[in-house]
Amino acid sequence: MAELPRIAILGAGSVGCFIGGAWQAAGLPIHFIGRERFARDIREHGLKLTDYDGWLAEIPPAQVDYACKPDGLAKADIIAVCVKSGATEEAARQIREYGRPGATVASFQNGISNVEVVERELGNRFEVVRGMVPYNIAYLGDGRFHKGVAGVLWAEDRPVLRDLAERIGGGPASLRLSGDMLGLAWGKLVINLNNAVNALSGRTLIEQLGNRDYRRVVAASMREGLKLLGRAGIDPAKVGPTPPRLLPSVIGAPDWLFNNVFLKLQKIDARARSSMADDLAEGRRTEIDYINGELVRLADKLGIDAPVNRKIVELVGQAEAGRGPWPPAELRREVLGR
Repeated sequence: MAELPRIAILGAGSVGCFIGGAWQAAGLPIHFIGRERFARDIREHGLKLTDYDGWLAEIPPAQVDYACKPDGLAKADIIAVCVKSGATEEAARQIREYGRPGATVASFQNGISNVEVVERELGNRFEVVRGMVPYNIAYLGDGRFHKGVAGVLWAEDRPVLRDLAERIGGGPASLRLSGDMLGLAWGKLVINLNNAVNALSGRTLIEQLGNRDYRRVVAASMREGLKLLGRAGIDPAKVGPTPPRLLPSVIGAPDWLFNNVFLKLQKIDARARSSMADDLAEGRRTEIDYINGELVRLADKLGIDAPVNRKIVELVGQAEAGRGPWPPAELRREVLGR
């Protein structure tokens, strides 16, 4: 193997700290770039990483290279972009200003259009690749980041990332490579349509998924999304155990079937919530425009309507403005009209 690649995590919040911390625990040199809130906690407590299977890694404060300014990008061979979607343009500008031309920039973000934003800002000076994070990370305070849902990272199959994947190994932030990342990104987006309903419910994932009224809303948004993708000639790839075309039927199944069969097959920690729910709880702007909003924009481009996903975007906007959680039957009637 060649010498160890130097890696920068740009946007070292919950997801970025877990990914970077797990990679550092695997022996890779990591430079974290994020907010002062996390920098302060990590200076005091270091990094403590856990997952639903009982995996644990601890990195003491003195060994965590965490900064709040982007000048450390200049030394990075690989830049993992983990900022929220609304901050993508600013992150790309920081990479353009401070990054080393020729470095690999991997977007580990929600949605579809972030990579296009990064490519537009960086031109051909960097190697931009699409990545995908299929799981949620919860920040539990005092430098502890918890992976509550199963899944592995994905990224485009490039030589530099093959070497990275081999070095990371099989840990909880292991990296798999694909030649169809756009298909995987759309496949993940279909699954992520549950994020908004989870956020609107105000409940944990287990509690929300256990209620069929919430699931009927999710299933309707998935069914509408898959119809739009079909009209656009887009084939979403299978990300989890269920093919995308079967997801609405699985999600919308009766409680006795879903809770006793399908839900038991999923590895979901009892404390896990969607990242959108975390954003609402912290008073931050959500990524709704980069999940359900992607389908609304696609519908507008196709000249057809997307009433379910458009309504969900509207309701999350109300939640960002302070509207409280929706009870299950009330949300079902508001979105589906029945």
